[in-house]
Amino acid sequence: MTRARNRAPRAGLRGWGGVTGMAVACAVTAAVTLLPLTHGAGSPGGDTVGRGATSALSVQADACTDPEASLPPSSAEGPDITKIRKRGKLIAGVDQNSYRWGYRDPETGRLEGFDIDLVRAIAKDVLGDPDAVIFRAIPTSQRIAALEHDRVDVVVRTMTINCKRLEQVSFSTAYFQAGQQVLAPKESDITGYDASLKGKRVCTAEGSTAYEAMERQSYGAVFRDEHDGTARDRDQLTVPNQLDCLVRLQLGEVDAVVTDNALAAGQAAQDPAVELKGDKPFTTEYYGVAAKLGADDLVARINHVLEGYRSGGANSAWMRSYRTWLAEGLPGITAPPAPEYRNN
Repeated sequence: MTRARNRAPRAGLRGWGGVTGMAVACAVTAAVTLLPLTHGAGSPGGDTVGRGATSALSVQADACTDPEASLPPSSAEGPDITKIRKRGKLIAGVDQNSYRWGYRDPETGRLEGFDIDLVRAIAKDVLGDPDAVIFRAIPTSQRIAALEHDRVDVVVRTMTINCKRLEQVSFSTAYFQAGQQVLAPKESDITGYDASLKGKRVCTAEGSTAYEAMERQSYGAVFRDEHDGTARDRDQLTVPNQLDCLVRLQLGEVDAVVTDNALAAGQAAQDPAVELKGDKPFTTEYYGVAAKLGADDLVARINHVLEGYRSGGANSAWMRSYRTWLAEGLPGITAPPAPEYRNN
């Protein structure tokens, strides 16, 4: 199926405002009781192929040409759906500090955002109650490990679908289109993902596609931490969560951040002193709901939920959530990305 393409978003969010807003965000983060996850087995980031992965999966990944194609939608029961029903709760790995995607409202104490709306829609379909959810906060680097070790049923956390990750987890159809972009202070001489990054200190999240992009082409930027054994240089450029990069930027410890433009727009809302650099993202990426590898009945059920979530045109649940959370900073999107399904 031909995928609908959305116009590239522009900077322009205004919101909490600078370090004051960040102090509020950090205080809220410190107060929550959601469960962070420790590193999984394998790499420091925990994003390694699970113990159940087989050589056939590697062959499948090598032949991967259309990673966004997922299982056809189905409302049929299966072992994963049955497990969730018996428990009576959907356990969802989410972010708690990505403004407008997944964050805890400091006034109400309630998790809010575009990703949170989708989690509640899944819970309502599977369990009949949008509040039948156990939210577990997980850092960017632990999204895959959380699924591999059965700490969560799903991850709904601005997670990009790609062939490498399909070796480790299963994905729903795409629910949002994004792309990598540079975030920097307005007065910076950085102009985008280009030669203006030479010699600049760039922050990315561990296990993110932004870090992988910098590995492919850094334009002479400094983006890897050089550890000399002291605490001072540890995790300065590569951090567990995207919000940590904004804090580094505000403190002057880095010169720029590379992240999804959708997340960067939320960070710009938290600090009007920074902005997206460049006319448009330099990659095209699609977010999907991730589930444990082989959880086919759950993935098909999520795709069934997404079918209804997208339907209804301007009045669809997807568009209502978009207008509530994202339209101010990511204007011009008129529809969600069209789903793609595998033939087998």
